[in-house]
Amino acid sequence: MSLDAFLLRMPKVELHVHLEGSIRPSTLLRLANRHGVELPASDTAGLREWFRFRDFEHFVEVYLTVSRCLRDPEDFRTLALDFMAEQARQNVVYTEAHFTISTHAANGVDPDGVAEALAEAIAEGRRRFGVRMALIPDVVRNVGPEAADLTLEWALAHRGEGVVALGLSGSEDRFPNEPYREHFAAAERQGLHRVAHAGEHAGPESIRSALAVARAERIGHGVRAAEDPELVAELARRGIPCEVCPTSNLCLGVYPTMAAHTFDLLHRAGVPVSINSDDPPFFNTTLTQEYAALAETFGYDAEELAGFSLAALDQAFLTADAHDHLEARFREQFASLGEELLGEAVEPVVEAPASR
Repeated sequence: MSLDAFLLRMPKVELHVHLEGSIRPSTLLRLANRHGVELPASDTAGLREWFRFRDFEHFVEVYLTVSRCLRDPEDFRTLALDFMAEQARQNVVYTEAHFTISTHAANGVDPDGVAEALAEAIAEGRRRFGVRMALIPDVVRNVGPEAADLTLEWALAHRGEGVVALGLSGSEDRFPNEPYREHFAAAERQGLHRVAHAGEHAGPESIRSALAVARAERIGHGVRAAEDPELVAELARRGIPCEVCPTSNLCLGVYPTMAAHTFDLLHRAGVPVSINSDDPPFFNTTLTQEYAALAETFGYDAEELAGFSLAALDQAFLTADAHDHLEARFREQFASLGEELLGEAVEPVVEAPASR
């Protein structure tokens, strides 16, 4: 119980979570009632059950239903503030959240109005809850270059309002990256960071493509890099982080059990990794639970778990001053929480161990 309490209260960073996929059943019900959208259930208990992952088709159904309930800027403000409140409950002090603006534009929502609402929510959430959030608008491979044009334009226009990177998402095993090469080249020229989903439903070749075409600085998931030892060595050598979402990988059939997951293999090989929740209510998880599941499976102690949190901070797209300020705060909290809950100060282990 002491370790569980430590994991809940220790400062954390999340780098791979989808803002729309973070919505709580109670929030969805409120938005649906606001707009007269009929849902499969009329109370939070029923929606919680409907959220429970069954298969990928069901996951898409839930995701699209959520998107249909986001109709006006106030809805996005509500979504973001509820999310930041939950992050604060878990002491997730900094989050970079993926966000698919092209879906909402296709639904008739004003993109600039959404940007203004999200910027207001980010500022208010920082004041009210003491946590920070940045945005990674996603280019969706499945949708095509026209939607990618809009996403890039929106990302560049709102860099000063919380956008830190351009993302690449969608079906990596069925749609190529090449049509979006110039989008990511333009983002790089304009000083935007780049991240790409790869190595989840497709193998190591999808990661190599993301590195070559999108010039990705981080890989979303990336867990199937383990199938190619040369690629693992390259990721470790170049310091390319993988944003790992363990429970999501299990639900979506990438691995059958947590024990079969490649997180520990990548970590011990020197690949920078972070721990993330992806779409937490859809997969019935939280970031804290992700840490706990990995600790139970691979035997990580408090020092190693704190090290994963600090590693995520190192991988975040923060300014040097912001990073250094948070690192000092993290280390102070690791020490004080360790003394309170575990009997001694916790000193994070950041480097991957040579062996276990």
